[in-house]
Amino acid sequence: MEKYFIEIPESELLRIQQNIWDHEYVDAKLKTANQKCSIKVALRGNQLREHKKKSYHIIFDKPYLIYGQHEIHLNAEYNDPSLMRNKLSFDFFESIGVLAPHSIHILLYINNVCHGIYLKLESFDQFYLRNRNLPEGSIYYATNYDANFSLYTPEKKLKLTLEDGYTKKYDFQKDSSLKRLLIVINTFPKEEFIDEIINILDVEKYLMWLAGVVCTQNFDGFIHNYALYHNSKTGLFEITPWDYDGTWGRDLHGRPLEHDYIPIEGYNTLTARLLACPKYRVLYGEFLHQILQTQFTVQVQKPLIEKIHHSIRPYIHKDPNLKNELETFDGEQEYILRFIRARNKYLVSKLDSLIKL
Repeated sequence: MEKYFIEIPESELLRIQQNIWDHEYVDAKLKTANQKCSIKVALRGNQLREHKKKSYHIIFDKPYLIYGQHEIHLNAEYNDPSLMRNKLSFDFFESIGVLAPHSIHILLYINNVCHGIYLKLESFDQFYLRNRNLPEGSIYYATNYDANFSLYTPEKKLKLTLEDGYTKKYDFQKDSSLKRLLIVINTFPKEEFIDEIINILDVEKYLMWLAGVVCTQNFDGFIHNYALYHNSKTGLFEITPWDYDGTWGRDLHGRPLEHDYIPIEGYNTLTARLLACPKYRVLYGEFLHQILQTQFTVQVQKPLIEKIHHSIRPYIHKDPNLKNELETFDGEQEYILRFIRARNKYLVSKLDSLIKL
């Protein structure tokens, strides 16, 4: 497992760890086996900031790019007793043809003190696109729960602006297409919506993403925990997952989540409008059926789970938050496999009724 060493003045480290709701970046140094660079570092996440084991956002300063990336995220995975749910999810999404960030586990040292096992994630930004030879395009982050593709907040209050809940991460040619997407979703009558949505959204990729969220059962994934990419070549929006530690049978706090907690139709306004169209409902059912047969199975996922587990296990004792949790950690393999069996069976049982409605 690769080691990351961050050197930061103790006074600055103490400041960001005590003032957890500040968004200020501090200067630091990062050293790996192959690189030495100057960075800016800050805490990341929402409720994650309150945990003893913090997550960090790193921006490369000098040099500006490392392996084609300008930013990375170091996730503590504090509430996930397996430490693998995020990575397992992103790898799963990639396997079904959905854009997802690359991830790898590392050991993080800060001022020569081991802070434990972290998941390093690449940022979903313009460099992500360039590294994959994808067309440029604006990128929007779903910053909070108001990013539900609706005119109203989850509390049923009218939003102040259409773009409430979103932050533009990368602006390509002063793009305003997000507003157009939200107008189509929320104001067009059924037939006009069906005719127009294909001109602004890659519907097939969205439905494939929906199938991925429904399988992994990320409750927040429908109104949060995603980013939108407006492909300048196709003129269509694509969607990518983010923060998937609350999946595979547990919620974002690490608590057990029943396998049938999320219905086969999922949530959010856009999903509801698409699935109200018979042809898209059938197409979604076909995608889901294929995934349940070929990807979301114990046979396919078990060796992947075992590989991740075996790569992490030798380093559990180095994590001060996990060194006494080896039995729990080991038990998570079977826990996730039980979830896959039960969730697959549940979704298969709902496929016929999904298509017939």
